[in-house]
Amino acid sequence: MLGGRAEDYLEAIYTLSREKGFAKVMELSEMLDVKPATVSEMLEKLSRMGYVDYKKRSHVRLTEKGIRKAMSLREKRNIVIKFLKALGVSEDVAERDACALEHVLHPETLRQLRNFVRFVESSPAINPRWLEHFREFCKTGKHPCKQR
Repeated sequence: MLGGRAEDYLEAIYTLSREKGFAKVMELSEMLDVKPATVSEMLEKLSRMGYVDYKKRSHVRLTEKGIRKAMSLREKRNIVIKFLKALGVSEDVAERDACALEHVLHPETLRQLRNFVRFVESSPAINPRWLEHFREFCKTGKHPCKQR
């Protein structure tokens, strides 16, 4: 089983390799803000697990298994970001929090978040009434439908 840090590496490799098909240790080091030796250590671990093709002092490529996992992680992160943004969380905060939350969500929770996001996105009105009510509640602390 992959830990959160290993998942971050797979996502970073996926992001960096989208243009040229591979990533370099120094690019990963900069992107993840870790030392190159730390990157090499993780890449060796991911290689043993079958997620990447990596040889020291060379570049790294995701295997088919690695691509599937990275795409799954990306989807999970995007669902959490969309959910948080629907709640009114700013883009920056939503992205930061999604990075932390994506590693700990139970599959049932993720399934329901996915359903909620799909429900909101498929709502016929641009701003459904309940969502407007929620935003008003966030501003005032009072439910707009509650009689006074």
